[in-house]
Amino acid sequence: MSSVTAGSFSTELQSEVSSLLSSAWNRSSELLNKMGDLTVAKTYKRETKNRVFVNRSLHLEKIRFFGMDMDYTLAVYKSPQYESLAFRLVVERLICIGYPEAIRDFEYDPSFSVRGLWFDTRYGNLLKVDPYGNLLVCVHGFSFLESSDVRNFYPNKFVQLDEGRIFVLNTLFNLPETYLLSCLVDYFTNSKEYSNEPTGVNCDDLYMSYKSIFQDCRDAFDWVHLEGDLKKITVENLEMYVQKDGRLPIMLDRIREHEKKTFLLTNSDYTYTKQIMSYLLDGNNRSWETYFDFIVVDAKKPNFFSEGTILRTIDKETGAQKIGTFIGLMQEGHVYSGGSCDVFSELIGAKGKDVLYIGDHIFGDILKSKKIRGWRTFLVIPELAQELYVWTNKKTLYNRLQNLYALLSDMFKNLDSTSLCMPDISSVREAIREVTLEMDLSFGMLGSLFRSGSRQTFFASQVMRYADIYAVSFLNLLHYPFSYLFKSPSMLMPHESTVEHDAADSAAEFGELVLRAGLGVKTVEEEGTGDQANGTARTSIAKNRDYHVPHLRAETPRRVTHHHDEDDSDDDGCGDGLLRNKCRTAEVQS
Repeated sequence: MSSVTAGSFSTELQSEVSSLLSSAWNRSSELLNKMGDLTVAKTYKRETKNRVFVNRSLHLEKIRFFGMDMDYTLAVYKSPQYESLAFRLVVERLICIGYPEAIRDFEYDPSFSVRGLWFDTRYGNLLKVDPYGNLLVCVHGFSFLESSDVRNFYPNKFVQLDEGRIFVLNTLFNLPETYLLSCLVDYFTNSKEYSNEPTGVNCDDLYMSYKSIFQDCRDAFDWVHLEGDLKKITVENLEMYVQKDGRLPIMLDRIREHEKKTFLLTNSDYTYTKQIMSYLLDGNNRSWETYFDFIVVDAKKPNFFSEGTILRTIDKETGAQKIGTFIGLMQEGHVYSGGSCDVFSELIGAKGKDVLYIGDHIFGDILKSKKIRGWRTFLVIPELAQELYVWTNKKTLYNRLQNLYALLSDMFKNLDSTSLCMPDISSVREAIREVTLEMDLSFGMLGSLFRSGSRQTFFASQVMRYADIYAVSFLNLLHYPFSYLFKSPSMLMPHESTVEHDAADSAAEFGELVLRAGLGVKTVEEEGTGDQANGTARTSIAKNRDYHVPHLRAETPRRVTHHHDEDDSDDDGCGDGLLRNKCRTAEVQS
């Protein structure tokens, strides 16, 4: 190998960088010329109902495995019919274990419940909170509490997520449970036979804590799902309770046509899974099992993503598990039970980020698969359809709220720390409350799944943190090519989103605070000039020393060494991203 001097290498590197940057600049200039005036350019977006929304960029081309949950993901239960059925069965179960016959009069109200609420088992309150535990709405039974009443329970209008006290009602299966808890608390709180205590109710020598009421309700729901008639009634009336979508088999086939693998990973048992999936997919002399490369039932998520259970095979004739731990190669057409993510990934050859797991359960499907195993995640949010409908059709309310915020800001416009007068903002604050309430009620009694006024909910923060992409249905992927790059929007902080770019101040106005930024980063040419000017002096000093410092300072990068968005980079060994000619499609969400 021929030797290369540092000087010549530096010159070659500068030349290469200049060439690459010049080429990239020419291509971008051509694109900009085609786009015309950028101030009016608008990013193409698909129809709202067909959109997939992006929290973290995801390149479909890099996904090798598409994993799917069954309940509320592939099998979408009809609402409110399915929730009403579960509600009635649980009420009957509670009456069987001793609860008053009077609770049979309650009927499920779909306008009340919303996912993501916290139930405080100490005081019996349903809480809608922001990402930090600050209370947005507090409901005791059917009573929406005023701020003064809320402070009696929570002096700072804040509560910590203590698993021993707080239960998060995160799943779609929790919707009837949310309403039933409110029904029970309201009944026992307002019935004449019972006297109220801060943490429960008394009736003669009987005391019922809100925690015991919650536990009875939780146990009853588990019993109905696992041992009761919910599944039996569902499979006997599939058309009444399960949506059948002809696009589902098309979507599953298209995934495999693009040489991707599909797997079903569900907590449901084999018998129920077979009945539901047969209804959704069987036809044209083809079994539902042929749409998947791998099938795992009784997965026991979220435990599946940690220690897991024993991986067994299922006898498809009887539905029973075969004895022993499965250690062979997983095969198409076979059904497996249990297991763990580690074992499953090893058997199918998955690495982690090459898996896109699609589910509806923010904790069991999304949070754990993302946090523990690094799978890419797609959260299915059926309620998003209503959220988008209200968001687009009630835009006037949102605009009115923004105008009120602007008015509030104007009232303080000419005031500073020397001002002694205090503007009367009471009427504006009251108007903000009224508009916020009107907006919330457009979504339902407990408001939006994602916000209350201008503040996001705890559920919204979980979606943003753990779901790479999300949509009303995973079938929205039909509207995107499998080479698609889902591009996340810029996540602006308040100092970025509220300051206009054309409102630039001079560096002098910021004083010494801008000194570091003012120094800037030297260009390659500036660095070269500086090195030549100081080179002789540095060499002279170095000769008089007995030691040598390899690098006196960091040098400006000559090339892209990393990227903030890994799915933008070509880290799959396919060459320089600037030089690749492969077609890419990208959509920036705003």
